[in-house]
Amino acid sequence: MTLATPLYVALGGAIGALLRYGVGLMVPGTDGHSFPWSTFAVNVLGCLMIGILWRFTEGNQKVLIPLLMVGLLGGFTTFSSFGLDAWRLIEGGHLILALTYILSSTMVGVLAVVIGVKLIH
Repeated sequence: MTLATPLYVALGGAIGALLRYGVGLMVPGTDGHSFPWSTFAVNVLGCLMIGILWRFTEGNQKVLIPLLMVGLLGGFTTFSSFGLDAWRLIEGGHLILALTYILSSTMVGVLAVVIGVKLIH
């Protein structure tokens, strides 16, 4: 890691957050009564982009990974990281571990949202 690495992450994160906000303005959002298309679109697009970037960089870029994968996509959606982690387990032949990760992350994540809401409500 160089001294510039945190700056790459911060710059990418700011851009990703602005893009996420823009998608929320353009695509119907989450009102609690309909399918959350904006979040769904961001998550799917983030997963697509992190897959492309991972193959493009092959995990070796000291600038592109912090700027684009950690920063931009992290600010856009952390779901992309989840998707990549699951894919890497599958690609590595760890199907049971991947399924465990996918199911537990999803179920525990939703449960954590419910607990957070209940704690504050």
